Amino acid sequence: MSTAEEDIDDTSAPLIEHLAELRTRLIRAAIAFVICVFICFYVWNPIFNFLTSPICNALNERGQDCSLILVKLQEGFFVAIRISLLGGFALAFPFISYQLWRFVAPGLYRSEKNAFLPFLVASPFMFFLGASFAFFIVIPLAFDFFLNFQQINATGDVIENATETPADVGITFMGSMAEYLSLTITFIMAFGLCFQLPVLLTLLGKAGLVSAKGLGSVRKYAVVAILILAGVVTPPDIITQVILFVAVYGLYEISIWLVSGIEKRRNERLRAEGLLDDEEDLAEDQI
Repeated sequence: MSTAEEDIDDTSAPLIEHLAELRTRLIRAAIAFVICVFICFYVWNPIFNFLTSPICNALNERGQDCSLILVKLQEGFFVAIRISLLGGFALAFPFISYQLWRFVAPGLYRSEKNAFLPFLVASPFMFFLGASFAFFIVIPLAFDFFLNFQQINATGDVIENATETPADVGITFMGSMAEYLSLTITFIMAFGLCFQLPVLLTLLGKAGLVSAKGLGSVRKYAVVAILILAGVVTPPDIITQVILFVAVYGLYEISIWLVSGIEKRRNERLRAEGLLDDEEDLAEDQI
């Protein structure tokens, strides 16, 4: 065998080992996901009942029964499947993240592991924080706003069979099971993903791709982008749009502060190594 062929064999072996390791991690993650999906399918009804608590509370405050309808015959089954898939992924996410970390970690230096691991932990925490903020604060306010468009008579009851005047026509909420789940998940996903902003910007700052000065100089553009985002990912009511804008813009300012802290620690380390002058440090710290 020639020297060139031996070099090819030497370089292909690690690649095959990495692919085999990746396959093993993916299989384990897939098995965990499937198991969690079956677990969530077994308890999908209690999960759905928990998700309906905001609309039920809003209806009970108005003296109305909490009930959703099936518009299509198969709608209930697909709602159960959707809850099982989303719940299964959420339940299996820690194990999936662990498998991803076990695959990536051997190729990282110790300093890189110490830098990357906090972001791996912070990402699901911030998503959970955003989802909780949406479910317990934003969704009840939004549903209360939407339910105000029901037609109520003088006694405060929802008119169901009006025959006197057109003004007395009753408008009663009869929500679709699938539509309600879709709207609730939209809220949860929108706020959960938006709360990833500090994690993303801090990670970019750690990599040196963004700076606190640069983020501060584009505040006005960030405001416009956040306003557009709030209008796209939330239903068309001003309450939830304002809440999302305030929350995301606050996270943007927190991100600037976090990136600034990273830069200060980096500058201190470089100054201690004699690689950074005080004049350069002062210029970079100005926002």
